[in-house]
Amino acid sequence: MSKTVFITGTSSGIGRETALYFSENRWNVIATMRHPESRKTGLEGRKNIDVIHLDVLDPDSIQQAVTHALTTYGSIDAVVNNAGYAAFGPFEASTPEAVRRQFHTNVEGLMDVTRALIPVFRRQGHGTIVNVTSMAGRMTFPLYSLYNSTKWAVEGFSEAVAFELRPFNIKVKIIEPGIINTSFYDRSKDVLSTKEITAYDTLVEKIIRYEEGNIKKGKFSPPSVVARTIYKAATDGSWKLRYHTGKYSGTILGLRRVLPERTFIGMMRYLTLR
Repeated sequence: MSKTVFITGTSSGIGRETALYFSENRWNVIATMRHPESRKTGLEGRKNIDVIHLDVLDPDSIQQAVTHALTTYGSIDAVVNNAGYAAFGPFEASTPEAVRRQFHTNVEGLMDVTRALIPVFRRQGHGTIVNVTSMAGRMTFPLYSLYNSTKWAVEGFSEAVAFELRPFNIKVKIIEPGIINTSFYDRSKDVLSTKEITAYDTLVEKIIRYEEGNIKKGKFSPPSVVARTIYKAATDGSWKLRYHTGKYSGTILGLRRVLPERTFIGMMRYLTLR
């Protein structure tokens, strides 16, 4: 009997590639996105992929998607919480609305999807929750204070809830991608306006130049690399919690683990601000 995976944020990038990879491995895929009616992703029309609406900011749409999955396939074996975006810019330029929107999408939305599926997994006696964070969930980058904060929050949430759910045979996995070639650096980025605050202009220019340099030099991995890691996490049967994947994630997080804090932060300051 085929297994079923429920994935958020499948309109492009990591989510789309993950949907395709599970499909190629004969899983039934519930591929959710905010605007399936207006996005042509290449997922449409595939035999074992259902492309349906889900907005993580709308609890009703979450429940409707879960109900659809259960009605169609009878069970859900794994959920991949991938939907999210990055706010970019100095914290001083943020607004309370921008902060709420960033946390509502990246943290509360993920929690709402997870909360909707835990009872399903408990009744089944099994299930796997895969939360896509980032290497930025355990270290930080200039001008990504809001994004970093949400990813650190998801790391903490995932680690804590893993203790709660283990007695029910529900596994929790954290995926920590490095630099990935997705729309993260353009369409999925929410740039905080600094028109009235020019003090950060030099820093903003440096970070943009640093990011563009990485892209031009090919210092990134394709999203398919992350998709394969997500599939491994969902199927390896282990209780392993964290999986790093993609360019620099393993190296940087390894250095974070072994280097003194002062040395590591100094290294990151040099790499990003030189």
